[in-house]
Formats: sequence, structure tokens, C-alpha cells
Amino acid sequence: MVKSKDVCLSGAGLTKVYGFGRTRTLAVDHVDFSFYEGEVVSIVGESGSGKTTLAKMLLGLTNVTEGEIYFQGEKRDISTQRKRREYWKNTQAIFQDPFSSYNIFNKIDTVLLDCINMRGGRGFSRERKFEMMTEACSFVNLKFEELTNKYPFELSGGQMQRLMIARVFLLKPKILLADEPTSMIDACSRATILDMLMQLRSEIGMTIIFITHDIGLAYYVSDSVYIMEHGKFVESGSADQVILHPKAAYTQRLINDVPKIYEEWDLSTV
Repeated sequence: MVKSKDVCLSGAGLTKVYGFGRTRTLAVDHVDFSFYEGEVVSIVGESGSGKTTLAKMLLGLTNVTEGEIYFQGEKRDISTQRKRREYWKNTQAIFQDPFSSYNIFNKIDTVLLDCINMRGGRGFSRERKFEMMTEACSFVNLKFEELTNKYPFELSGGQMQRLMIARVFLLKPKILLADEPTSMIDACSRATILDMLMQLRSEIGMTIIFITHDIGLAYYVSDSVYIMEHGKFVESGSADQVILHPKAAYTQRLINDVPKIYEEWDLSTV
């Protein structure tokens, strides 16, 4: 997809430090980035590279130590609960673990109704709300009439991931952060969920930011790729530039570590 000229989310010198003194940990180290409207971006790195911490800062779930985040060209302001909720209307997430992504006391109806209310649908008729929830579930190949009055934990992991996408369908955010959204489900469901996200991107022009360690996924779905090591971006560019012509030694190692069925696997380092 051709990049829009409009930047929807950017960061300047973004930094996150945990602890003090000897326990001080630099999780994200002065990173700069610009994500464009309708773009699919992947932030790739191993566990502990800082990519999930960065995602939490972008969502407003973790405070920023230094630097600034800009949303649609203006400095992000989430200083009050009202401003935070307004930001969350446009910036949503799908998390790695669907089992810990829901309030266990809320039924599926409540989960979906909260999305409708957040988008200004509180005054809609009961019939209209039912119609919207049915449509959202149908989009992710679920039947609302089979889910009503159930709790999310009564669903399988794949169904819970689909329900999170149904939430996104109702909210229609400008930005979606997907933190390893398919890592806990089978390959068949994984492909289906990726297809659903790509369809949503096409329909509403949503920017999708994948947080992943899967460099193969990054290559096949992304317009731009950022490689993260020890809290820094060591390489960034188009998917073709970064994956097919890597410059950083860390990027080259990530690519070389991907097993290839036509080559003998080197298990000596395992």
C-alpha cells in the first residue's frame, strides 16, 4: 500500500527507564519514528528488546520517561481520564494473551456494548445495538446469538482473539497495536485473523502496528519494518529494504535464525 502523506502517530526521543541506581533498566532508548495513515508497520525484536514497553507507551498504559508522542501532528495529551478515553477511541490494541485481555466479570454483551457506547451509540435503540453486535461478530465468523450471556473465558483462545477483532470492528480506531496477536492460536486461525485485520485496514484506512518476533510475518504483511535491539531501533525502512537487504548485524542474525525447509538445520547452538 502506498504511504499517505499524513503521519498519524510519531515519537521523538521516546525513552522509558525503570528503577533507579543499580536497578535502573533502560527499556526504550531515545527512539524516533513516524507511522503513516493506512500503513502496516511491524516492530520486530527478541524478547526483552523493548518492543512491548514501547507499545504500552503508545497506548498510554505506561508513562513516558523522556521524549514526546504526537498523535495526528499534535502533542498527545492524556492528562485527564476524559482525554485518555478520547485517545483510546482512536488507538486500540489486540494483546498476545486473550485469556488476560478481558474483565472476567463482564459478559460478552457488555464487552461489545461498551464499544458501541464509546463510539457515541449510547442512545441507540436496543434493536440497533443488537444489529451492530451481530454484524461485528459476523465479520469475525462468530454468531452473536451463540455468544450472548456468555463470558469470554467460555470461548476458545481463537474465539477470544476474534472477539477482540469484533471490538475493533465496532470502535473503528485510527490506530491498532497488535502485540503478537496470533502467537497462541493454530496456524489456520492465524491466517484467518491476519486476513480479517488486513480487511479492516482496507475498509477503514486503519494504521496497524504489529509487535512481533516473527520476521517472516513482518515481511509478508508490512509496508514498513522497524528492528529493535536493547531498546533502540537498529534498522528501519520498507519491508523489502530491511528484510531482503539488511544492513544491521542484528537484523541479519534474526533472518539467519529463521529455519528454512530446503536447508539443513543447524541445531548446535540450541
